[in-house]
Amino acid sequence: MTSAGRAVAGALGATAAAGLAAFAWGALVERNRFTVRHETLAVLEPDARPITILHLSDLHMAPWQRAKQDFIRSLAVYEPDLVIDTGDNLGHEDGLAGVRRALDVFEGAAGVFVHGSNDYYGPVLKNPFGYFFEGAHGRVKNEPDLDTASLDSYLEGELGWFDLNNAVRAIELKGTRIELIGTGDAHRGWDRLGELPGMVERMREEVEWSTPEPRQVLTIAATHAPYRRVLDAFASQGADIVFAGHTHGGQVRIPGRPALVTNCDIPREQAQGLSVWRAGAQSSFLEVSAGLGTSIYAPVRFACPPEAIVMTLTPVKVD
Repeated sequence: MTSAGRAVAGALGATAAAGLAAFAWGALVERNRFTVRHETLAVLEPDARPITILHLSDLHMAPWQRAKQDFIRSLAVYEPDLVIDTGDNLGHEDGLAGVRRALDVFEGAAGVFVHGSNDYYGPVLKNPFGYFFEGAHGRVKNEPDLDTASLDSYLEGELGWFDLNNAVRAIELKGTRIELIGTGDAHRGWDRLGELPGMVERMREEVEWSTPEPRQVLTIAATHAPYRRVLDAFASQGADIVFAGHTHGGQVRIPGRPALVTNCDIPREQAQGLSVWRAGAQSSFLEVSAGLGTSIYAPVRFACPPEAIVMTLTPVKVD
C-alpha cells in the first residue's frame, strides 16, 4: 500500500473509531445521564408565595428501566406544588408498571397531564433519517395497542391528577389562582383548538374562587407537541406559560448547536428550554422539555441528555 493509501486508510479508521465511540457514549452513557434543569420565572403577584412546578415529559417507560424510575422518584425532594406531565409516558406494553414505580412518590401533589401518541401506540422501528424529511417518518400504527385506560385510571384515580387533554380546570395553589388549559396531541391532529375558546370562557364564568376579592389569575397551558397553531391558540387565550415535550430536544445534536430536528413545526432554536412565544401582539413563556426517555428502538442521545425541569414561580419585583 502506498503512503497515500495508508493515510486514507488511517483517516477512515480514525473516523470509524470516533463514530463508534460517539455511539457508545450516546447509547450507554448519555441516554442515562439524567439531569435536572432549574428555571425561575417572576410572574406572581408581589405578595404571592413561590410555587414549585415539576415538569416531566416523554418518559417512554419500559418496565426494566430502573435507573430512570429511581431518578424520577428522587425528584420528590423538590416537594413540587404542581406536577405537569406532557405525555408519552409509555414506551412498552408493560410500561405502566415502571410509570407507577416512578410516580407513586407524587401521590398527594397537585398534577395535570396530557397524552402523546405513544400513550396509545407502542413504539415501532423507524428510519431515524426520516425525521429530516417531512412525512417520511416510516411506519405509523393506526390501531391503539397500549392500555391507555389503565394509565388514565392511575394518573387520575390514584394520583389525583387532572386530565387536560382538550380540557380546562381551575385550581388555587398557595393563594394563587391558576387556570389550566390543555390539548390532545397535535402531532396526530388530536388538538381541538376550535373548542378551546368556548371551554375557557365557560370556565371563567363558572369558577368560584375561595376568596371574592379580585386577584391575579395565572394561566398555565400544557400540550404534548408544540406545534405553532397550538402555541398561537394558547397565547390568544392569555396563557402565561406553556409546557410541552415531544421534541426530545432533537435527541442527537451537535454540541452547542440547536436541535437538528424537532418532529414538529416549532423553530429549532425553541425545541428545548425556556423561551418566549410571540403570536402577534400576544406572547407566552414557552418551556419545552427534552424529555427523559427515548424509543426502545432508538436508545441513543448525544449532546442532549434526558432532563426533568424544576421551575420556580416567584413574585414580580416592585421598585
